[in-house]
Amino acid sequence: MTFDNTKQIISIRLKLFFATVLILIYLALVYIGKIIRFPVLGLSDSAWTIILVSCYLIIFFTPFILNYQFIYYSDDDENIVLRYFNAGMGGGKKNSIRIHKNTFAGYKTESGLFGLKQSIILYQKISQGTAKYPPVHLSALNREQKNRLFSALDLLLPKS
Repeated sequence: MTFDNTKQIISIRLKLFFATVLILIYLALVYIGKIIRFPVLGLSDSAWTIILVSCYLIIFFTPFILNYQFIYYSDDDENIVLRYFNAGMGGGKKNSIRIHKNTFAGYKTESGLFGLKQSIILYQKISQGTAKYPPVHLSALNREQKNRLFSALDLLLPKS
């Protein structure tokens, strides 16, 4: 099985881009062009600016706070391959985990921030014991993708 969350990451980046464009247009219209006359809906330009900039900051920092990552998963050959990188505006270092199916020792999930942040830690059998990989954040995966990932990994768990 192979899947990735390209659609979610593109959607996140488009939201960030459009939010940035809209806030810049608003600021240009209000403060540079003085085109919009206030009060609008009973609020001054300062109140609208605070509200809109606050909304923008929430949209901008959500991928960072929830650790959104692009994730590519494949177990089609003899290896489990998990590629990932941060999905914010700046992107990030690309990482890859490759575990031979015979040495896969299991996985553990962790949650935080009221269940909004979820991550998975993979384990691999090595000659000295068990190796633990760094957590891969699953916050940008939808529920179906998380279920597919966990089901695929459950099938590969070593038989005890």
